[in-house]
Amino acid sequence: MFGADKGTTGPLDGKRLHIGIVQARFNESITNALAQACLAELAALGVEEKNITHVRVPGALEVPLALQAMAEKDKYDALIALGCIIRGETYHFELVANESGAGVTRISLDYQVPVANAILTTENMEQAVARQTDKGRDAARVAIEMAHLLDDLS
Repeated sequence: MFGADKGTTGPLDGKRLHIGIVQARFNESITNALAQACLAELAALGVEEKNITHVRVPGALEVPLALQAMAEKDKYDALIALGCIIRGETYHFELVANESGAGVTRISLDYQVPVANAILTTENMEQAVARQTDKGRDAARVAIEMAHLLDDLS
């Protein structure tokens, strides 16, 4: 063995963490459900409401800029990106999905802050509805786990 496993193996604990959430309004019925599930899971894991900043932007392409503004404040232990991109009949789906995803990843790497990416990319509304709750909860769990991991590694 080369060293201790730094992954989180116990129960997730969000106490004392500060979390920033950026939610795209486009496909708002889906993104509202993502946000509701995410916020409920954060609360269940001990993140205090006063330690959560939740902002909304027009669409998925605007999410990285808002994440960047939050990351620059250096007050968040983790960030969460929420959005929903549903395939249409044009190339626009690929453009928005690829660019928003790359932007979210770049923020995480450039600022060394965990960003849980829960921008759904689906073929249709039915797929989005099927994923909205689980992915919202997953984003909260990923944010907390990665915040602790980065803290352990620093």
